[in-house]
Amino acid sequence: MQARQQPFLLVFVFAVVCVVSAVALVYTKHESRKLFVELEGLTHERDNLNIEWGQLQIEQSTWAQHARIEQVATDDLSLVRPGATEIFVIERP
Repeated sequence: MQARQQPFLLVFVFAVVCVVSAVALVYTKHESRKLFVELEGLTHERDNLNIEWGQLQIEQSTWAQHARIEQVATDDLSLVRPGATEIFVIERP
């Protein structure tokens, strides 16, 4: 009886190991796909943020141009450029 139980027990252990291995493989594959989808989403978000960053840099350079600053100063703030007689140079002794 002992000799008959050993092969059955061995087959049973191998079957359990195979089932556990198959479940682990399916779980790992599922996690891998889930992480890949998340990576693709984050890559898409990164690309959109890079585009927005470039647009903001262009906008900043446009707003910082001297002609734009002078236009805002004269039109919105009603500032005028001083005449040559109104400019004084102060030198340090």
